Amino acid sequence: MTMTQNTAADQATTDPTSWERACEVTDLEPSWGEAALLSMKQIALFLLAPGEVYAVANRDPHTDSNVMARGIVGSKGDRPTLASPLHKEVYDLGTGECFSDPALFLRTYRTRIVGGFIEVALDA
Repeated sequence: MTMTQNTAADQATTDPTSWERACEVTDLEPSWGEAALLSMKQIALFLLAPGEVYAVANRDPHTDSNVMARGIVGSKGDRPTLASPLHKEVYDLGTGECFSDPALFLRTYRTRIVGGFIEVALDA
């Protein structure tokens, strides 16, 4: 999901979601994935443009291998995509929809930038 610039005060009053700090925005390279372990969940993070960060499960839905951070970033029209590094199934980074196999779905997470840090919304 696309990341937005928010202050902690903005979020404290409007969003009851539990946010986990992952890393500094400067820790990510554009269009290159990095894996993070947040609350015992493996998350793959992708910086596509300044202020545009996506977070998905690192687990490949097809093989159950934790490899999605090494996937290939691309696009389908104006939709950013991620291809599995193993069998090349292509997923929408924003929705998790699989374009090559409708039976598969990649878990996505909301993100935001607060004070230069990437935060990911995890299930309670």
